[in-house]
Amino acid sequence: MTAKPACGVIESGGPAMETFTAPKQPVPDPSFQVKRRSALAGLTDAMVDKPIVSIINGLNNLPYCFTLQCCWGHFLYAGQNDQSNLDPLPRTTHIDKVRYRIAYIALCIENNGPGKRLCRQLQQLQSIDPDNIQFCCAEWFWQRQVNSYALQVEPDRFKHEDEALLGYSEALHLETVRNRFFVQLKKLLEALNADTACG
Repeated sequence: MTAKPACGVIESGGPAMETFTAPKQPVPDPSFQVKRRSALAGLTDAMVDKPIVSIINGLNNLPYCFTLQCCWGHFLYAGQNDQSNLDPLPRTTHIDKVRYRIAYIALCIENNGPGKRLCRQLQQLQSIDPDNIQFCCAEWFWQRQVNSYALQVEPDRFKHEDEALLGYSEALHLETVRNRFFVQLKKLLEALNADTACG
Protein backbone atom coordinates (compact mmCIF):
# COMPACT_ATOMS: atom_id res chain seq x y z
CA MET A 1 0.00 0.00 0.00
CA THR A 2 1.09 3.56 -0.53
CA ALA A 3 1.17 6.02 2.32
CA LYS A 4 -2.04 7.75 3.27
CA PRO A 5 -2.27 11.58 3.19
CA ALA A 6 -0.06 13.02 5.88
CA CYS A 7 -0.89 15.42 8.64
CA GLY A 8 1.75 14.68 11.19
CA VAL A 9 5.38 13.73 11.32
CA ILE A 10 5.92 10.24 9.95
CA GLU A 11 7.08 10.41 6.37
CA SER A 12 5.96 7.95 3.73
CA GLY A 13 8.40 5.98 1.65
CA GLY A 14 10.26 2.70 1.81
CA PRO A 15 8.71 -0.67 1.10
CA ALA A 16 4.96 -0.98 0.99
CA MET A 17 3.38 -2.50 4.10
CA GLU A 18 -0.08 -3.48 5.23
CA THR A 19 -2.22 -0.47 6.10
CA PHE A 20 -4.66 -2.58 8.15
CA THR A 21 -3.86 -5.25 10.72
CA ALA A 22 -5.64 -6.29 13.90
CA PRO A 23 -4.76 -4.14 16.93
CA LYS A 24 -1.51 -5.26 18.55
CA GLN A 25 -0.79 -5.55 22.25
CA PRO A 26 1.18 -2.52 23.51
CA VAL A 27 4.86 -3.00 24.26
CA PRO A 28 7.30 -1.10 26.52
CA ASP A 29 8.63 2.10 24.97
CA PRO A 30 10.85 4.05 27.40
CA SER A 31 11.42 6.78 24.77
CA PHE A 32 7.71 7.60 24.32
CA GLN A 33 7.88 11.08 25.84
CA VAL A 34 10.99 11.99 23.83
CA LYS A 35 9.24 10.89 20.63
CA ARG A 36 6.10 12.76 21.62
CA ARG A 37 8.00 16.02 22.15
CA SER A 38 9.75 15.59 18.82
CA ALA A 39 6.48 14.88 16.99
CA LEU A 40 4.63 17.83 18.46
CA ALA A 41 7.51 20.22 17.81
CA GLY A 42 7.04 19.73 14.08
CA LEU A 43 3.24 19.80 13.91
CA THR A 44 1.22 22.87 12.94
CA ASP A 45 -2.50 23.42 12.37
CA ALA A 46 -1.75 24.14 8.70
CA MET A 47 -0.74 20.47 8.26
CA VAL A 48 -4.21 19.28 9.30
CA ASP A 49 -7.48 19.26 7.36
CA LYS A 50 -9.40 22.21 8.80
CA PRO A 51 -12.50 20.30 10.03
CA ILE A 52 -10.39 18.17 12.40
CA VAL A 53 -7.83 20.66 13.71
CA SER A 54 -9.50 20.79 17.14
CA ILE A 55 -9.60 16.98 17.31
CA ILE A 56 -5.91 16.64 16.51
CA ASN A 57 -5.09 19.31 19.08
CA GLY A 58 -7.31 17.52 21.60
CA LEU A 59 -5.43 14.27 21.08
CA ASN A 60 -2.06 15.97 21.30
CA ASN A 61 -3.05 17.74 24.51
CA LEU A 62 -3.25 14.34 26.21
CA PRO A 63 0.15 13.59 27.80
CA TYR A 64 -0.10 9.89 26.85
CA CYS A 65 -0.81 10.30 23.16
CA PHE A 66 0.41 11.99 19.97
CA THR A 67 -0.81 11.90 16.39
CA LEU A 68 1.10 10.55 13.40
CA GLN A 69 -1.11 11.20 10.38
CA CYS A 70 -4.73 12.00 9.67
CA CYS A 71 -7.28 12.82 7.02
CA TRP A 72 -10.81 14.25 7.17
CA GLY A 73 -11.89 12.07 4.25
CA HIS A 74 -12.48 13.45 0.78
CA PHE A 75 -15.19 12.74 -1.79
CA LEU A 76 -14.33 13.10 -5.48
CA TYR A 77 -16.78 12.77 -8.37
CA ALA A 78 -17.49 14.16 -11.83
CA GLY A 79 -16.95 17.89 -11.61
CA GLN A 80 -15.13 17.69 -8.27
CA ASN A 81 -11.56 16.48 -8.66
CA ASP A 82 -9.83 18.41 -5.87
CA GLN A 83 -7.87 15.78 -3.94
CA SER A 84 -8.25 17.88 -0.77
CA ASN A 85 -11.93 18.70 -1.24
CA LEU A 86 -13.63 19.43 2.08
CA ASP A 87 -17.12 20.13 0.71
CA PRO A 88 -20.04 17.88 1.64
CA LEU A 89 -21.49 15.71 -1.08
CA PRO A 90 -24.16 17.59 -3.03
CA ARG A 91 -27.72 16.28 -2.86
CA THR A 92 -28.39 15.41 -6.47
CA THR A 93 -29.48 12.67 -8.84
CA HIS A 94 -26.61 13.39 -11.25
CA ILE A 95 -23.75 11.59 -9.48
CA ASP A 96 -23.28 7.89 -10.11
CA LYS A 97 -19.88 7.01 -8.63
CA VAL A 98 -17.82 8.66 -5.90
CA ARG A 99 -14.15 8.12 -5.15
CA TYR A 100 -13.70 8.28 -1.39
CA ARG A 101 -10.30 9.04 0.09
CA ILE A 102 -10.29 7.50 3.55
CA ALA A 103 -10.95 9.41 6.75
CA TYR A 104 -8.61 8.28 9.52
CA ILE A 105 -6.44 9.25 12.45
CA ALA A 106 -3.21 7.41 13.22
CA LEU A 107 -1.75 7.99 16.65
CA CYS A 108 0.76 6.66 19.14
CA ILE A 109 -0.52 5.80 22.61
CA GLU A 110 1.66 5.36 25.68
CA ASN A 111 1.70 1.91 27.27
CA ASN A 112 0.36 3.01 30.67
CA GLY A 113 -2.99 3.08 32.49
CA PRO A 114 -4.42 6.21 30.83
CA GLY A 115 -3.14 5.06 27.44
CA LYS A 116 -4.80 1.68 27.76
CA ARG A 117 -8.07 3.34 28.78
CA LEU A 118 -7.83 5.60 25.72
CA CYS A 119 -7.36 2.53 23.49
CA ARG A 120 -10.53 0.98 24.91
CA GLN A 121 -12.48 4.21 24.46
CA LEU A 122 -11.31 4.58 20.87
CA GLN A 123 -12.25 0.97 20.12
CA GLN A 124 -15.77 1.69 21.38
CA LEU A 125 -16.22 4.30 18.65
CA GLN A 126 -16.56 1.42 16.20
CA SER A 127 -20.06 0.88 17.63
CA ILE A 128 -21.25 3.99 15.75
CA ASP A 129 -21.24 1.80 12.63
CA PRO A 130 -19.23 -1.45 12.89
CA ASP A 131 -19.49 -2.03 9.15
CA ASN A 132 -17.73 1.23 8.36
CA ILE A 133 -15.39 2.08 11.25
CA GLN A 134 -12.27 0.14 12.18
CA PHE A 135 -9.83 0.42 15.08
CA CYS A 136 -6.63 -1.19 13.91
CA CYS A 137 -2.90 -1.08 13.49
CA ALA A 138 -1.05 -0.23 10.33
CA GLU A 139 2.05 -2.35 9.93
CA TRP A 140 4.00 0.38 8.18
CA PHE A 141 3.30 2.75 11.09
CA TRP A 142 4.19 0.13 13.72
CA GLN A 143 7.54 -0.54 12.04
CA ARG A 144 8.40 3.14 12.53
CA GLN A 145 6.64 3.71 15.85
CA VAL A 146 5.53 0.96 18.24
CA ASN A 147 2.18 1.34 20.01
CA SER A 148 0.69 3.13 17.02
CA TYR A 149 -2.96 2.62 16.18
CA ALA A 150 -5.48 3.97 13.71
CA LEU A 151 -9.17 4.68 13.57
CA GLN A 152 -10.50 4.71 10.04
CA VAL A 153 -13.87 5.28 8.44
CA GLU A 154 -14.24 3.03 5.42
CA PRO A 155 -16.52 0.21 4.30
CA ASP A 156 -15.20 -3.04 5.77
CA ARG A 157 -14.63 -4.58 2.33
CA PHE A 158 -12.17 -1.75 1.56
CA LYS A 159 -10.47 -1.65 4.96
CA HIS A 160 -7.08 -2.52 3.45
CA GLU A 161 -7.25 0.32 0.91
CA ASP A 162 -6.49 4.04 1.00
CA GLU A 163 -9.56 4.85 -1.07
CA ALA A 164 -12.71 3.25 -2.40
CA LEU A 165 -15.01 3.65 -5.40
CA LEU A 166 -18.55 3.83 -4.09
CA GLY A 167 -22.03 4.25 -5.43
CA TYR A 168 -23.57 7.62 -4.63
CA SER A 169 -26.04 6.39 -1.99
CA GLU A 170 -23.33 4.48 -0.11
CA ALA A 171 -21.08 7.53 -0.26
CA LEU A 172 -23.85 9.63 1.31
CA HIS A 173 -24.20 7.09 4.11
CA LEU A 174 -20.44 6.99 4.67
CA GLU A 175 -20.33 10.78 4.85
CA THR A 176 -22.93 10.64 7.64
CA VAL A 177 -20.92 7.97 9.45
CA ARG A 178 -17.70 9.99 9.10
CA ASN A 179 -19.38 13.10 10.50
CA ARG A 180 -20.89 11.21 13.46
CA PHE A 181 -17.53 9.56 14.14
CA PHE A 182 -15.67 12.86 14.36
CA VAL A 183 -18.42 14.44 16.50
CA GLN A 184 -18.23 11.56 18.98
CA LEU A 185 -14.44 11.61 19.01
CA LYS A 186 -14.45 15.34 19.70
CA LYS A 187 -16.85 14.83 22.64
CA LEU A 188 -14.62 12.09 24.04
CA LEU A 189 -11.54 14.30 23.81
CA GLU A 190 -13.28 17.24 25.44
CA ALA A 191 -14.13 15.02 28.41
CA LEU A 192 -10.63 13.54 28.60
CA ASN A 193 -8.93 16.93 28.41
CA ALA A 194 -11.26 18.30 31.11
CA ASP A 195 -10.28 15.36 33.34
CA THR A 196 -6.59 15.93 32.62
CA ALA A 197 -6.90 19.62 33.47
CA CYS A 198 -8.63 18.79 36.77
CA GLY A 199 -6.16 16.06 37.62
